[in-house]
Amino acid sequence: MRVRLVPIDKAPQIELTKDLTLVGRNEDCDVRIDHKSISKLHCILVKTDGLILVRDLGSTNGTRVNGLRVRRAALLPNDNLAIAAFKYKVKFGDTADDRPAAGTPDVAVPMRETSEDDDLGAEKLPGVGTPLRRNALPDAYPDAAPKS
Repeated sequence: MRVRLVPIDKAPQIELTKDLTLVGRNEDCDVRIDHKSISKLHCILVKTDGLILVRDLGSTNGTRVNGLRVRRAALLPNDNLAIAAFKYKVKFGDTADDRPAAGTPDVAVPMRETSEDDDLGAEKLPGVGTPLRRNALPDAYPDAAPKS
């Protein structure tokens, strides 16, 4: 399943090529966005069973889905995802409307190479209190459930 985060503003485009994608400012991140609004270890994106899950890793400026700040959430096609100051539209598959908006700079986001055996253990990611393992998928629910 092809999944892309298409920039709404001046954010770099991100294509999710792995099952686990760590986003942050740290050089060990899979997607490194070197900007002061991005935490060293900002969020993790997980592709599983046709779903995309996002989990904020305790970032300072937060992760938002459709305007709602979340710790963890499932992403659907055409959802708006904000990683701190960087805003994206979630796109599944190949469509003509998922090209970056006019005037959006073409920015290469370096991707860290990992092997299938790389479990992203905490010993490799300073500042993470809980080890990140391939089987440690984020919960698919936002922080605040609607009150009835």
